[in-house]
Amino acid sequence: MKLNGTSSNTPHNRNDRDGLEIDRLLIDEMGDDHHTSSIDTPMRPDAFELDDELKVDLIEEHFREIMNILGLDLTDDSLKGSPRRVAKMFVKEVFSGLNPDSKPKATLFDNKFRYNEMLVEKDIIVQTYCEHHFVPIVGKAHVAYISSGKVIGLSKLNRIVDYFAKRPQVQERLTIQIAEELKKVLETEDVAVIIDAKHLCVSTRGVHDINSSTVTSSYGGKFENEATRQELLRYISSTDITI
Repeated sequence: MKLNGTSSNTPHNRNDRDGLEIDRLLIDEMGDDHHTSSIDTPMRPDAFELDDELKVDLIEEHFREIMNILGLDLTDDSLKGSPRRVAKMFVKEVFSGLNPDSKPKATLFDNKFRYNEMLVEKDIIVQTYCEHHFVPIVGKAHVAYISSGKVIGLSKLNRIVDYFAKRPQVQERLTIQIAEELKKVLETEDVAVIIDAKHLCVSTRGVHDINSSTVTSSYGGKFENEATRQELLRYISSTDITI
């Protein structure tokens, strides 16, 4: 957080500077190794002390400085609005899932049809950002659950996926967060989530591999049974259904 022109994370003495240098060496040594620290998105306790408009103003200021350091001419008509556009995009769009106020309200309904088989919502678009390089991860999520007596509106499944995607992410964490939220909302352990996505940090930099994708999964309750899991995978791979 920036206050009066200084950052709360700015080193102020030799020990701080030495610590920062050690962190940089560790990051360089880690390179592109995939790493995640916890199931919860890492957030500071004071994450919501600033309102969104102030966050936009501060990010605009800092991104303008980044563009200046890169040598870009911010007097150019095409570039002069970019710091503001990026700041608004970060706060109000692509990272809006950091704010718990954005969390979709999920209403449960009685399963009056007594439908006791699995329900599968497949090919849900996933658009998130890699928290290591802040470039997009794009793919599809497949979500399934078996009702414990309650059902949820289909669009809420999409909204829950989108909510957790709209934050800096690691795909493994995103998969687990969606699964755990659905278990809580649906009041059942019988939930499965599969994500198949391409990472632009792999395709546009580093190894520049444009063909590979990453698949992650979380199986709970009845989906831990091999036969149930295979049934789900058949539904996901099916292309026979036409509308």
